[in-house]
Amino acid sequence: MKFRTLFLGALVAAVGVTGIAVQKAAYAAEQFFPMLVYRTGPYAPSGIPVANGFRDYYTLLNKRDGGINGVTVTFEECETKYNTKLGVECYEKLKKNSAGAKATLFNPFSTGITYQLIPKATVDEIPILSMGYGRTAAADGRYFPWVFNFPTTYWSQASAFIKYVSRQEGGWDKLKGVKIAHVYHNSAYGKEANPTLTALAKIYGIKLTLLAVDHPGQEQKATWLQIRRLKPDWVFMSGWGVMNSVAIKEANAINFPMDHFVGNWWSGSEGDVIPAGKGSIGYKSAAFHGAGANWKIHQDIIKHVYGGDAAKAKANNLGEVLYNRTLVNAMYGSEAVRTAMAKYGNKPMTGEQIRWGLENLDVTEKRLGELGMKGMLLPIKISCADHETSGPIIIQQWDGTKWNIVSKWIKPMREIVRPMVEKAAKAYAKENNITPRSC
Repeated sequence: MKFRTLFLGALVAAVGVTGIAVQKAAYAAEQFFPMLVYRTGPYAPSGIPVANGFRDYYTLLNKRDGGINGVTVTFEECETKYNTKLGVECYEKLKKNSAGAKATLFNPFSTGITYQLIPKATVDEIPILSMGYGRTAAADGRYFPWVFNFPTTYWSQASAFIKYVSRQEGGWDKLKGVKIAHVYHNSAYGKEANPTLTALAKIYGIKLTLLAVDHPGQEQKATWLQIRRLKPDWVFMSGWGVMNSVAIKEANAINFPMDHFVGNWWSGSEGDVIPAGKGSIGYKSAAFHGAGANWKIHQDIIKHVYGGDAAKAKANNLGEVLYNRTLVNAMYGSEAVRTAMAKYGNKPMTGEQIRWGLENLDVTEKRLGELGMKGMLLPIKISCADHETSGPIIIQQWDGTKWNIVSKWIKPMREIVRPMVEKAAKAYAKENNITPRSC
């Protein structure tokens, strides 16, 4: 069953055919953001804060700012249940809303769905913003002009994780013989980190074991029995939804040291650790933004979206990791629209114009301060050729009640990852008869 909601904004009261025409005209003057969500199914614990973060940011833009430069923001949800087939159906359904307004950009929030939408979006000329997920090769904007995966990718993240391990072990020369197990969701998403981990294992003499966990990840006993036998020094996890909390419980059951268990940025939310109780204390994960509700953006949401009701805002996941991530995501998308407007005028932007806005996006520290996000994340600047930027990551650790930052920003190994990206992009282009553009 598909769940859909539509934020209508301020529309004149009208009835009959004339009223419908007025309503359609009003919609045509608005910036429409489609939302592929999963509020139901096994991934709902992760999907709900994601959906709420998008909804609240778009609502904030309208209530606090009057939209984007005076253009009202509309948005509509379509339930995917984190299912690729349903995701593609939602894409087709939301390319235009019921009034005919064309989609601004798509945030699939699923690597599998992103894979399927890349060729479609190219034909439809609707940008895809797969922030920190999706096809890593899309970081090469010469071959993927309509896809963006900034601020960083799975391959960059994997290289930064290895760099973090090297520091914990005492240096690069100490990596030889270190045993690392990658526990990953057996999907396109979960497999994304494997090429980088495999390449780096060969370079540094790491003993790498790859362990797939089938959807949705509720049964992992066999996996963790293997880990108990292998006795790896570190476990890295690329999980999602219920898989994460189950993995943490299983790791605790075999007494694996939590401070050597590091999830990727989709395996480090409150919904992943709270179900495991005290057993999750010490667990770590990667991140590229801060957790908690200590930034001005949260104060603004409480004031403008929830009418000052902080308890209600918290009940809707305010300040949780995944909620914050979608505030960042929605900010990137809306700032791309704002960037495009600086060139094309304060009116609803087309897909082509927004693509230009994404490629010229420059979110400075000053701008982050104006947005209420200073200190929450790093500034970012996108270019035609680089749709990722190889942004750094940080490591956070769960103390039983909150996430704490326990590392400095860690830069990925761009010198290793970028050539891999370019090679993969060229291979994809050859398979799909894509001619690279000049950047």
